[in-house]
Amino acid sequence: MSKLKLYNIDGTASGDIELADELLVLGAGEQAVHDVVVATRNAARQGSASSKHKGEVAGSNKKPWRQKGTGRARAGYRQSPIWRGGAAAFGPKPRSYAVKVNKKVSRLAFGRAFSEKVLHNQVMVLDSLTMAEPKTKLFKDLLKSLKIENPVLIVLDTVDTNISLAARNIPKVQVRRASDLSVYELLRYPQIVVTKAGLEVIKQRLADGDGGAE
Repeated sequence: MSKLKLYNIDGTASGDIELADELLVLGAGEQAVHDVVVATRNAARQGSASSKHKGEVAGSNKKPWRQKGTGRARAGYRQSPIWRGGAAAFGPKPRSYAVKVNKKVSRLAFGRAFSEKVLHNQVMVLDSLTMAEPKTKLFKDLLKSLKIENPVLIVLDTVDTNISLAARNIPKVQVRRASDLSVYELLRYPQIVVTKAGLEVIKQRLADGDGGAE
């Protein structure tokens, strides 16, 4: 049975939260984590690079000069890739870089990524997290009182507009809903701050084997 320390919003410890060992995945899943991260980064690529093939380059089909007798190399068309201003021989075309990842792989990867955070004491649990108004200064003061340095990922059970607005102007701070938390985000941020209610959502996802978003 693993235990996570529970803190108040002022940074004082208020107890422990138990995390059943069967929810953690430490003996497998390294390759699954790699596959999911690669798929996530691939999906973020625009794939909009484009070059012109010989059929798309402007020009006529007339031979630049006759085939023989000029002493020059044979040339069939002005759109040739070997000419300046000609086509691209094997240039890129718009495409999708998306890679399919099976649900079981995503679930395994999420369990392994979160378990690693727990193992290395990179998960901080708050009893609750609320803000009366969306002020960036108030949020900075909150992080300072909790002795949290950027980069950090704030995980909530539901969307809190005040917290999201207050945190969006702070570099390397991201606010996410627990049900939308991805493997890539778990790996990207060295420190995870999750509310008690948000942790319950994550525990449910681990129990259900729900890898969620890639």
